[in-house]
Amino acid sequence: MTGAAPPIVLASGSPRRRELLARLGLRFEMDPPRREEDPPSPGEDPDAYAGRISAVKADEVAERRPDALVLAADTIVVLGAEVLGKPADPAEARAILGRLSGREHAVHTGVTVLAPGGRRATGTERTRVRFRALRGEEIDAYVATGEPLDKAGAYGIQDYGATFVEGVSGCYFNVMGLPVVRLLALLDEVGWAYRVPGRLEAVAPTAAPPESVPSP
Repeated sequence: MTGAAPPIVLASGSPRRRELLARLGLRFEMDPPRREEDPPSPGEDPDAYAGRISAVKADEVAERRPDALVLAADTIVVLGAEVLGKPADPAEARAILGRLSGREHAVHTGVTVLAPGGRRATGTERTRVRFRALRGEEIDAYVATGEPLDKAGAYGIQDYGATFVEGVSGCYFNVMGLPVVRLLALLDEVGWAYRVPGRLEAVAPTAAPPESVPSP
């Protein structure tokens, strides 16, 4: 197959996703979705929820950019059976971090790739993250930096929040908000293969690979 790759649009305003995509050497634009995210439906599986929201984001941006290859993602943090969103204020950030202290949680990211003409692929990735026990003054100092306030689960693994993480099982980049290998597999599914040092090549679309998540 031949043909120039369509423009790439990242349907996100996340600096972390921008950084990860830029590391691949790809040229892209950013167009964050404008609608509010729906909450999970009662009993909705976390992977299904993250995948659904990523597809909603991709669809919204594709309406504005039908010429583009749209990449969208949604990341959630799950503790037990509860989805932990972005904290509304410092007090909620402290409460969330206190609950994560000394425990393991799961980070789920849904990714959707939508190509011009309507070919689409959605997949999910799950990573388990274990926090060490945190002291109250550590939590207070971290919250005072402002870093937790725009992040699901009230922490960023790539910044000061790294000091809380005792172990990671699965894709590290997933915790940052964009599982790179999963994204590349989805690009293959819609007919665009990534090539080093930063280009897309038209290929025959592939079948969806099995989900890649760590064992419980």
